[in-house]
Amino acid sequence: MLRDDIICALSTPQGIGALAIIRVSGENSHATIAPFFNSKRATKTGYESHRAYFGDFSVKEEHIDEVLITFFDEGKSFTGEESFEISCHGSPYIVQRIMECILEAGSRLADPGEYTMRAFMNGRMDLAQAEAVADLIHAENKTMHDVALRQLKGGLSSEISSFRDELVHFASMIELELDFSEEDVEFASRKQLLNMLQSLKTNVHSLLDSFKYGNAIKNGIATAILGAPNAGKSTLLNALLGEDRAIVSAIAGTTRDTIEDTFHYAGLTYRLIDTAGIRDTEDYVEKIGIKKAFEQAEKADVIFYLIDATDPEKDVENRIKYLKASAPQAIVFLCINKTDQVDTDVTLDLFQDTKHDFFPISAKSKKGLNSLLEALKEATAWTAHSSSQTIVTNARHADALRRTSLAIDKSINAVELNIPGDLLAQDLRAALDGLGEITGTISTDDLLANIFSKFCIGK
Repeated sequence: MLRDDIICALSTPQGIGALAIIRVSGENSHATIAPFFNSKRATKTGYESHRAYFGDFSVKEEHIDEVLITFFDEGKSFTGEESFEISCHGSPYIVQRIMECILEAGSRLADPGEYTMRAFMNGRMDLAQAEAVADLIHAENKTMHDVALRQLKGGLSSEISSFRDELVHFASMIELELDFSEEDVEFASRKQLLNMLQSLKTNVHSLLDSFKYGNAIKNGIATAILGAPNAGKSTLLNALLGEDRAIVSAIAGTTRDTIEDTFHYAGLTYRLIDTAGIRDTEDYVEKIGIKKAFEQAEKADVIFYLIDATDPEKDVENRIKYLKASAPQAIVFLCINKTDQVDTDVTLDLFQDTKHDFFPISAKSKKGLNSLLEALKEATAWTAHSSSQTIVTNARHADALRRTSLAIDKSINAVELNIPGDLLAQDLRAALDGLGEITGTISTDDLLANIFSKFCIGK
């Protein structure tokens, strides 16, 4: 799967900018710029790893740009291959001309994620670390940045490796017993094996449980905004986003489909979902929107249920009960909106008997939003983690851990029932394979192609 040719790509975003960086990697890659790059220092001493060389990039009589080339020796670069980076001015024309020269000199355009794939194939990082590169690039908040950085530094990999080391020891002993089956020798203490498997099961479950908040950290905490028509749902969405994302109108039923966007608060990302107003209606399209509103509520981590203080609902208690029954996983916030338009004390007296905490707000003037956001931060503290805690954020890793957990359960059952060693060995190998898929010890070309195709070109 790994090709040994020379690849090149623009590693900075397309468009006009102060600088652009072109990355080139492959055996003897410096030869691709030899005809075009003129540097007194490079000509005199040759290229040394981790040094930058300033000079002119020219094609025959055409001077393209003054560039800075940073060179990396084989075994000392990101990919593990000889490579260099060309820093030039961020003109699309300059980038195009330099790329044309390098391609004509014998390189080819890199595939998406090919640099990181070469780093993996050349042993510079394992598969979990390679995936962390993509997570780090796409991190939208501090929490996700910290989690991705820990994984890139080998946090998850080291835990998986320690699990595998324990399993490999006992699996090899069981395999050895099979070689001496006629002599009825026990190389692996079944008591020690059982203790190890039970401890491993706990550790694997701990990692698997972390995926709940790891997924929320990575993809955003799903926050649905529900309420009757004209309760101010779209106004609240716009207020939290700080922009007019949704149409606000006095006409009931303006929002008929869900509108999604994200906002960041206290180091976390919240995925806001504005929904159609909930009411009895004969309008076919509006009915579909209301159905979608309840579907979003069922999947949400958080629900903001808005009530119009100028026209309060009469059966709030049952509505909240219904929401909590439909979405038991969600944290429900009862928000009394438009309190700037009414006598606040009189209005709030209507909700004093409710069994739920409520937040008087004005989405239009943003009054009370700080209190609501602080309550939201406290309610989503389940996403908090220590810097030393490993968190699973990748669905592929979670799936591999689930299969590993099942194989461990089968292994425990095999030991307790004194099942023959060949069947036990099979279950232990299945557990090893599941763990190996996470770090890439066990991988297929299709799996690798799928993972790295999600990267951007130039990474």
